[in-house]
Amino acid sequence: MAGDDRLSVTVIIGSTRVGRMCDTVGGWFAERARRRDELAVEVLDLADYAFPACYPQEAAPAMRDFATAVGAADSFVVVTPEYNRSFPASLKQAIDFAYDEWHAKPVGIVAYGSGSSGHYAVEHLRTVFCALHAVTVRDWVGLDLLGPGIDAYGRPGDTDDRLRAVAAMLDQLTWWGRALREGRRTQPYVS
Repeated sequence: MAGDDRLSVTVIIGSTRVGRMCDTVGGWFAERARRRDELAVEVLDLADYAFPACYPQEAAPAMRDFATAVGAADSFVVVTPEYNRSFPASLKQAIDFAYDEWHAKPVGIVAYGSGSSGHYAVEHLRTVFCALHAVTVRDWVGLDLLGPGIDAYGRPGDTDDRLRAVAAMLDQLTWWGRALREGRRTQPYVS
């Protein structure tokens, strides 16, 4: 956290594919989140981690680094594409590298697709985060990269409906983030 009472929000860029749009979408979202004075926003890009191809018997340094970053955050926004009616395997692998670090923390989701707004990816992520004792906020931001309001580089435009979706999700994330942070301070979470 930034040494003040702001809520730390870690935006996780959840795709590692070559040619991905996730970093573009995640950058667009992070810019909007940083406009809120009560939030300290950091971006964590899974492409920056050298995760092992197979789950080792002992945690690799990249796995420990990722779990430490998750543990340090008050809340999260996962940015994910929808691939084959779900989210990418690279994101699932990374999520699984942490466990206790997710407990009693809120998660917002920004999802996108080509011809869809990522609904299936959102629903699958909700199930995964529930199993990790994290709280997904109700509202989410969905983007159809083939729809209107997306420029030639895949960058979303600031349409009224998108800005309302971002605001609603961040309002909920902030409420849950503060409530759960206080709860973890007064009584450690037990699963």
